[in-house]
Formats: sequence, C-alpha cells, structure tokens
Amino acid sequence: MPFTSTMRDVPATRRARVWMRAALWTFVALWIATAYWQTNKALPPGAHVDSPWHSITPLDAAFIADITSADAYGRQNSSQAIFDELLGVIRSAHQFIVLDYFLFNSQLGTPAGAGPAFRQISGELCDALIERRRELPQLHVLFITDPINEVYGGMTSRDLRLLRAAGVEVAVTNLDVLRDSNFLYSSLWRLGIRWWSGSELSPGARPGDSAAEPRGGWLPNPLDESAAAISFGAWARLLNFKANHRKLIIADDGRDGLVALVGSANVHDASSAHSNVALKVTGPATRPLLESELAIARFSGWNGHLEAVPAEADPAAPPAQTGGGRVKVLTEGGIRTELLQRLDTAGRGDNIDIAMFYVSDREVIRSLLAASRRGVNIRLILDPNKDAFGHAKSGIPNQPVASELVAASDGAIHVRWYRTHGEQFHTKLVMVYGPEIFWLTVGSANLTRRNLADYNLEANLAIELPRSSRLAQQTVDYFETLWSNRATLGIEYTADFGYYADPSQLHYWLYRVMEGTGVSTF
Repeated sequence: MPFTSTMRDVPATRRARVWMRAALWTFVALWIATAYWQTNKALPPGAHVDSPWHSITPLDAAFIADITSADAYGRQNSSQAIFDELLGVIRSAHQFIVLDYFLFNSQLGTPAGAGPAFRQISGELCDALIERRRELPQLHVLFITDPINEVYGGMTSRDLRLLRAAGVEVAVTNLDVLRDSNFLYSSLWRLGIRWWSGSELSPGARPGDSAAEPRGGWLPNPLDESAAAISFGAWARLLNFKANHRKLIIADDGRDGLVALVGSANVHDASSAHSNVALKVTGPATRPLLESELAIARFSGWNGHLEAVPAEADPAAPPAQTGGGRVKVLTEGGIRTELLQRLDTAGRGDNIDIAMFYVSDREVIRSLLAASRRGVNIRLILDPNKDAFGHAKSGIPNQPVASELVAASDGAIHVRWYRTHGEQFHTKLVMVYGPEIFWLTVGSANLTRRNLADYNLEANLAIELPRSSRLAQQTVDYFETLWSNRATLGIEYTADFGYYADPSQLHYWLYRVMEGTGVSTF
C-alpha cells in the first residue's frame, strides 16, 4: 500500500512543479515586459522640451549665485541671493505666478543637520505667496511640487494646506506617468507591491488632496528623524527614486511681460545653506517653459487655466553677436542633447568649465574625455558627495568619476573639490566658451542618467552670448573665484583633486552598477 500510494502521488507532484515553473516564468516575463515598457514608454506632455532660440539683450538675463564657505577655523560665511530674487519675483507679479519646486518643506533631516546657518525659507515663501494673494485677490498662483514633500502620501504638509486655504492652486506631480529609472524595483512595485502594500492615505483620498489624512505608520520618516512614522506604502513608493526635480518660478513682470528664475536651489530649510546658481531671464523667451509647467500640472490633476499670458516671442534668433545674445529652454533629455552638442564641437583652445553636484552620465564622461584629447581645456569643481542632511555619504559617484576622468585623460582634465562643512555644493552649471562665443546652461539637472535621460522632470536654461558680455564675464569670474580661492579672511572655497580622489575599483564598479540600473538616488 505505501508503495502504491507513493506511485499514485508522483503525477500530482510533477503537475504541481510544472505549474510552479509556469507561474514563475510567467511572472518573470511580465516583470521584464513591464520593465521594458515603463522604461521606454511615451513621455507625458510637457517633457523633453528643446525650444527654439530666442533673442535677448544683455539686460534680459542675470546670473545669481549662492555661496557658502568657511575659514580655517570652520566659521561659515554665507552669501545667499537666489531666494531673495524669488521673493522679488513674487512681489512684482500682478496677474499670475507659477512655481515648481522639488523640495518645499521645513524638515531638517537628522538632528545633526540642524544649525544656525539654516534659514526658514519654506515658511517665508508660504507667507510671501499668501500675502501677495491678500494684496491682489485676482492674482492666479499655481504651485507645482513633488510628492516627496508629503513623503509620498505618508504625511500631510502644513505649508501646502495653508497655501490651498489661501486660494493657491497646488498640483502634486503624478510621478507614475514618468518613465521608470529604477526598472529592477519599479516593475516589481507596479506588478505587486503597490497593490498589497496598502494605500498610505485614507480611503477615497488621493495624494495632494487637502482633505487627505495619512494612515498611521511604523517606519521612520526618511526626511526628518524627529517626525512621525510613515507607512510601508509610502516607503515602497519612495524606492522608485522618481522625481519632479525642477526648481523655478515664472510670473508676469507687472508690465505684461514674463520673468523666470530657473536654478538649482530648492525652497527647503535644510538646503538653505547650500551653494547654488540660477539664471533670471525677462521677456517672452521662457514661454515654452511656462507651457511645459502647465502641461505637468494638468497631467497631475489641475484643471485650471491662466489668463493674460504674454504672447510667444519670435523664435528667429541668430548666433550670438557683439552686444546681443540668445536663450533657449531645455528640459529632461533636451538638456543632454544640447549639452553633448556643445561638448562635442569644442575644439583646441576652447574651455569647458563645470561646477556640479553630481557627475555620472556615461555619455557626458565619454564626451569630456574625447574633448580633452582634442586639446580642450577642461576643469570641474565638484561636491565631494560626503554630506547629506546630517548623514555621511560614500563619495559615490563624484569621487570615482573624478578619478576616472583624471586618470583616463592623463591629467588633462583638472578637478577640484568644493570644501563643504555639512552643507552641499549643489550647483548645476556648465560653460563652454572660446575667445568669441560663450555658452552656459544652468538649472536643476545634474549630469546623471536619471537627470538627463528623460526620467526625472528637469528644467534648465541655455544662453549664448559674446565672450565679452557682462554676463559671460560675471559667470567666468564666479568660477575663477572658486577655482583659484580668490577670497579674503582666509577662506578657501576648493581643495586639490588629491584630497578626495578615490581610485578604488570596487567603488568605481559599484557606481557603474548603480548608474546603469537606477538603484541609486543620483
């Protein structure tokens, strides 16, 4: 009998194994298909803008820099102007204001991240918008932001609630329509985790709803260790590493024209001491960026409209000549296309100067190495990637990337490190210039795959001017001051390359895997 029973069970066991294998391979096939589709699907409206060139005068554009430094005793010196320019744009607007900021909150990270250098800029912005709405009730204000500020539905934002109550329209970006950069995880999340992890909001609520109240959680808040715990669902959404990473404001200038401030600075208290850069441009040249912002708001649930938007400028703009210049709007992959074109056409005797928070994109690295072989003078000022809101970081990607650039170019590419003291060198600036023509781009985009390959939402401006123009000279002087430590009171902005060089092959290949798979925050 035992022998007969065993023989009778064999076919059933085999059938179970066949079904298990079939289920496993079906899941793997769905995972691969989902990853492929979500990595290559059509971009949503408003993404990948590469606008025509528009003519500008020297008075239409201004370069603005925030610089935080320290002397030999560690005493910080901070020169912050970008946020004051932002408040000025708000106070000058009479018809509409459109803002888009990745980080907009007062959270400070770890207790070690809090310090006297921090400015409560999120509250200041909230107060300024409410006050301007009180002064001009007809003023139309649209605030676009990233769901990270409500920890992906894990908590509510006090500032966003106040803005909504004051009549500001808030659009929390729908990140699900963007392509997946972290495809190994995001495909699993889309297939299963998002369904059984549970909603982080109360039933019937949607992220960004002013009436939504998050359910209780048991996991630590990744933005502020002192804040209330959040749910597993919020953490699961965070691990997709997706973002509307833009940092800009566009408004009317009070004279039926447009003014835009586009840069690298977040409206985030813990970021208020960071070094950043921005471009302020007046006139209708930035209208393509305004149209892009409205498209993002619409696919994120906004159903409003703006009135009295200035007409689009004549796109016909010749190359920069003495006394004039031109500007274009670049977002997402459009930034990479324009940047690579400029890097690849630079020749012997030209200059490429880069000041950047993250550099990791392989196409950019290959273009820089090729340019160095052509005799282009290349310099980079990089953040050492050692600090993040009270947390110590590994130095990836900048330290191994810088070591690769210096070694592979036989020292032709020169690198210096910004001396940070808890804050970050958060700048995103690239200049390519020769004796006659000067080109620069400034905005939210780091030189990484996630920022340049149509994954994150990013926004930059590119400007071409005569090398002799005031803006060109001002921007080059900014870079030279940091590079050569031109300062008084014993301040040193940058350190020699060897200070943070990391030739480790382990770190290099770890960076390559993180960059290639998207399993990273850069």
